[in-house]
Amino acid sequence: MKVSVTYAEAKQQAVLDAEVEEGATVEQAIIQSGILKKFGGLDLAALKTGIYGKLVPLTQAVAAGDRVELYRPALGKPPKKSAAAKDAAAGSEEEAA
Repeated sequence: MKVSVTYAEAKQQAVLDAEVEEGATVEQAIIQSGILKKFGGLDLAALKTGIYGKLVPLTQAVAAGDRVELYRPALGKPPKKSAAAKDAAAGSEEEAA
């Protein structure tokens, strides 16, 4: 059966198709796709994985047509809200009360 495996970095993205056996796991699909070779240095054990945006373990079985996704860790801190954004959020909370 055919599944897709996707991974993205800031300057390079890839969606690779893999032909896997019935009952194959997420890990097997990733390995068979060749995406680990395309993006050298990926540590599969350190990455989170998902199917269509839902986090799943490497042991999860895949189904025909699934899109297996590799998620890289977030870098840095999230941006701080501006004072105007904080005021707007506070105003909407007061209206809801």
